[in-house]
Amino acid sequence: MAAAVSSLLMITVVSACSDDAPLTTPDGSPVSTVTTRVAEVNIVNADRDLTRTCLTPTAPDAGVTDVNRIVVTDPSLLDAVCALGIGPKVVAVAATTPVPAYLGPQLSSVPAIGARPDAAAVATAAPDIVLTTPQTAATAAAFGDAQMVTIEPGENWQERFQSVADALGRSSSGERLLDEYRAETVKTGRRMDAQHSQVSLVRFTGDSEMIAGTDTFAGQILAEIGVQRPEAQRSPQSFTVTDKNFTDADADLIYVSFQGDRGQAHGEEVLLSDRWLDMGAPTWKRVLAVDDDLWYGSSGLAAAWLVLNDVKESLDGNS
Repeated sequence: MAAAVSSLLMITVVSACSDDAPLTTPDGSPVSTVTTRVAEVNIVNADRDLTRTCLTPTAPDAGVTDVNRIVVTDPSLLDAVCALGIGPKVVAVAATTPVPAYLGPQLSSVPAIGARPDAAAVATAAPDIVLTTPQTAATAAAFGDAQMVTIEPGENWQERFQSVADALGRSSSGERLLDEYRAETVKTGRRMDAQHSQVSLVRFTGDSEMIAGTDTFAGQILAEIGVQRPEAQRSPQSFTVTDKNFTDADADLIYVSFQGDRGQAHGEEVLLSDRWLDMGAPTWKRVLAVDDDLWYGSSGLAAAWLVLNDVKESLDGNS
């Protein structure tokens, strides 16, 4: 009988472990299943809390009537709205491209009404202002007499942020927030002695490795902090790693990232290869993985703070 009871308990335990229910602690709290390492490399901020991306709400400039309902036709403009802390004022995203994941649930839950919104969607949105770009101007035209402001894509990300702040009646707040960010980059560089660190930026695609140029979003932020790049990586343009320049990827610290699942699969092969492991930074366990979409696919003040915080937490770290 004891053997039968033991077998029954074993079957019950195996059954409980094999269903699709989430793992929990004894008190019922969910167990974190976040992946924190890839190919023996630590992931920076693997458990990032996206609910905290957007900054504190800002007030309109003195004497300016505040906007209450905002529509954007290009999701990239949402970063500035998020940084200004007024994401709840966005009533619709008129686009087919998704809202960047790093902006968190506040903006990912905004209704997406497509690049050709119908009359009902336009009437429901009823925006005070439509933020658009030259590429999405045709979508903005669907909103008729609503105030429209076109943000030029040629501006650098800080100028683009200020343009959005101006359009939303928050010029003073925009200037203040940029000043705070710039001051923090300088402070971070001094505190971490960034000028004496050489950092490499390597991006893995499905079949190649790229050295990220200084003009990339991450490259600009490292420069603002004062982090140095190896001599071979001081070009504004990104370039492909080949057999001849393979060791150009080496530095005091290497930040690696992966473009999608194929990029990660290829990256894991390289990161575990003898040739990679023979370089200095891998030998010293000075390789860290970062979010490719955030470091390179984004561009705005909210994203800049996230990248800056990644660097704060990892510049002196190990894999």
